Amino acid sequence: MERIEVIVSGRVQGVSFRAFALQIALSLGLKGFVRNLANDSVEAVAEGKKEKIEKFLIELQKGPPLCNVENISVTRSKAINEFSDFEIRY
Repeated sequence: MERIEVIVSGRVQGVSFRAFALQIALSLGLKGFVRNLANDSVEAVAEGKKEKIEKFLIELQKGPPLCNVENISVTRSKAINEFSDFEIRY
């Protein structure tokens, strides 16, 4: 199992990016969260099987229709199993 901590920047707030990330994560069976940050970027933390994590990252790079992803920063580590589901945090 793998864990990623992702910061997505660009036009990613106000375009349903968190709902998009939630839908993708749930469809892939990932656990973790997604939330807006004060600097107008979005943070996502996800844990799951490596191949599912890679699919999640591909979708985050695309984003929902109205967004414009400019950069994704990814930190990888071993999963620590701290989540029971995937959620939007406020």
